[in-house]
Amino acid sequence: MKSDLFNLSDETAVVLGGTGVLGGAMAEALADAGARVAIVGRSEERGLACVRRIEEAGGRAMFASADALNRDSLAKCRDTILKSFGKVSVLVNGAGGNKPEGTIMPGGDFCKMPIEGWNGVFDLNLVGGALLPTQVFGETMVAAGKGSIINIASMSSIIPLSRVVAYSASKAAVLNLTLWLAREWATKGVRVNAISPGFFPAEQNRRMLLKDDGTYTERGQSIVGHTPMGRFGEAKELAGAVVWLASSRASSFVTGQNIVVDGGFSSTTI
Repeated sequence: MKSDLFNLSDETAVVLGGTGVLGGAMAEALADAGARVAIVGRSEERGLACVRRIEEAGGRAMFASADALNRDSLAKCRDTILKSFGKVSVLVNGAGGNKPEGTIMPGGDFCKMPIEGWNGVFDLNLVGGALLPTQVFGETMVAAGKGSIINIASMSSIIPLSRVVAYSASKAAVLNLTLWLAREWATKGVRVNAISPGFFPAEQNRRMLLKDDGTYTERGQSIVGHTPMGRFGEAKELAGAVVWLASSRASSFVTGQNIVVDGGFSSTTI
């Protein structure tokens, strides 16, 4: 008998940050499992490119523009998606990033880091990357009594990485918010979990990890050296975790969890 544990044909997934490398890969994985997928971001060009890839593979998708730091923009986006797809049952909070002003480079002074840099990184990762989208889209899930929210945390949520102090702290806050919401909404039919990717080269961190010729930077080599699998992750390797958490059948009793996908990096600190 064929199992339907990972069949998402009755789900509508919203992927914030779906215009990026990792967000796009997760959006495509959800669509491949049968979900209707709304790609949400600010780049219409990249969003529509992701929609085309999904549709060419036989899936159903749409692009909706939104500013994750603006509640009204998110509410308008939600209403547009509801008009097209009828409901929202899965939310992937994949928006976020870092700012140089929140980073302490070698020889830098933490005591002189501008508060604007700190606040800017927290806005990107906690406010726009989890809080506001969860309030706006989560409201519809609570009203429906069903939903799965998947926050994208980070390996630095668990192990604070050198230099990126504001990023690490903000991603730790995302994980804490995940646990709080999981407890609060457990009886409302809404599951809240997180995925913490290890090191996956993407737009924002590629220059930190790789040189122009594709070889490792000094920092990249250090990270790979501490990763038991001896390599960086590929975006497609997040597919299993996101589809599992999105499925109301496969992960029906899973909430308040942080799923680490890191090639074993975190095990080297134990």
